Amino acid sequence: MPHHNRARLATLAVAATAALLAAGIPVAAHATGTTGNSAPAPRAELLSQADRQSSATAHSLGLGNQEHLVVKDVVVDTNGTRHVRYNRTYAGLPVLGGDLIVHRSPSGKITHVDRANPAKLNGLTTKPAVAAPVAAAGESLSGAAQLVVWAGKKHTPTLAWRTFVTGQQADHTPSRVEVVTDAASGAILSRTETIETGSGNGVFVGQVNLNTTNSGGSYELKDGAHGGQYTTDMANGTAGNGTLFTNSTDTWGDGTSNNRESAAVDAQYGAIATWDFYKSMFGRNGIRNDGVASFSRAHYDNNYVNAFWDDGCFCMTYGDGANNTAPLTEIDVSGHEMSHGVTAATAALQYADESGGLNEATSDILGTGVEWYANLPGNPPNYWIGELININGNGTPLRYMDKPSSDGQSADSWYAGVGGLDVHYSSGIANHFFYLLSEGSGAKSINGFNYDSPTANGVTVTGIGRDKALHVWYQALTAHMTSTTDYAGARVATLAAATDLYGANSPEYNEVATAWTAVNVS
Repeated sequence: MPHHNRARLATLAVAATAALLAAGIPVAAHATGTTGNSAPAPRAELLSQADRQSSATAHSLGLGNQEHLVVKDVVVDTNGTRHVRYNRTYAGLPVLGGDLIVHRSPSGKITHVDRANPAKLNGLTTKPAVAAPVAAAGESLSGAAQLVVWAGKKHTPTLAWRTFVTGQQADHTPSRVEVVTDAASGAILSRTETIETGSGNGVFVGQVNLNTTNSGGSYELKDGAHGGQYTTDMANGTAGNGTLFTNSTDTWGDGTSNNRESAAVDAQYGAIATWDFYKSMFGRNGIRNDGVASFSRAHYDNNYVNAFWDDGCFCMTYGDGANNTAPLTEIDVSGHEMSHGVTAATAALQYADESGGLNEATSDILGTGVEWYANLPGNPPNYWIGELININGNGTPLRYMDKPSSDGQSADSWYAGVGGLDVHYSSGIANHFFYLLSEGSGAKSINGFNYDSPTANGVTVTGIGRDKALHVWYQALTAHMTSTTDYAGARVATLAAATDLYGANSPEYNEVATAWTAVNVS
């Protein structure tokens, strides 16, 4: 029978460690938390209870007879307040953009509801006037077309076809585009890429300990203490899920890209650090909060200079970079990409317009949290994204949270039309908000890195500390944001989160408001 060992992984020697994260930050208990003074409730019990209440809840919200609520998640604050997230169906059809969050007081009374789209669905036809779309030349459809109700933000709900078109993006990243087509006119209502990507340049994590599995006298890069997390070798192919890394000894890698195990060590360590960050900081048990691990695929394709999260396989994938010598396994890349999975399991922010920018920023924010949590001496934590990538050829980071416009394309502050930017650049507003909320405005040196963060209209921000800022964002994501949340909605959601965690009109609440004003969201 397999058993688990602590394996010492020989990669690259590194210097002394930096300061640890602060402790003692109040947190909301996410689906495994306490209700008042009662014992922790298992997640399955909370979901089951919400499911039993779904019909009564739908009735109390005035939903029509053909509408049904499908429970997705439950967040329970330490005072017993519950935030129940539902998806919605109409006549058995999924309602895209129909998600909502029902907030209940400790006594069970509904206090308010957040809706992705408040439009009514009564009287909507369920008979399409046009046939399901077929694949165009050079395209392939993944699965059969599905009838849905399209209720995108500010869009009048309408019957639609949903298809998934698969292929390959320009940089060889797999492509899986969700296409929503009006079932009355055949017009395309939405096209959204569902494979979410990022970049890195082979983090050298140093000598670290990981759990491995001894099976039949050989060792597997599989961690039973973290939901069964494992890493595979794609052998520079693109099909399938690769082969599990195994070894005759319990020493892995030598710190160079010439040894295929070195990138696997980085990938495995990044996945485990991400798991531990969510568990330690928020009490979250894995990406979906169900105790089931994702897995990692190393050595994807040839000369592939990217990494991506795919919710379809529930896995992380890393290329080997230029000339297959620079594996893209930097730890904030790992944290960023796997946090896309957390967003998919919670608010499911639509990957377009302002909600798309918030989706990307969420991964930057929580990925940065992973980097600070891991606290690797060879990659000192900071408020820059992908600083080891050198994608610009001059040693500069991919993105800057303190002054996003430093990359030449990202927005420092909100303006009308910012949702038209690529989501990696409209994310700058929320990244800037998070930095200001964490550290405040002005010039300062933090952990050996120098920052000078500007603000809109010269607003001064004091900051509440990184850990509190992370808790505010996570609570907003899991308990208040919906699939269509925009920047104005993110302000409302984070203020609600600050109220949940620290109280209305608390210093933390007031700093959240000030930080949003500092990025022109008010």
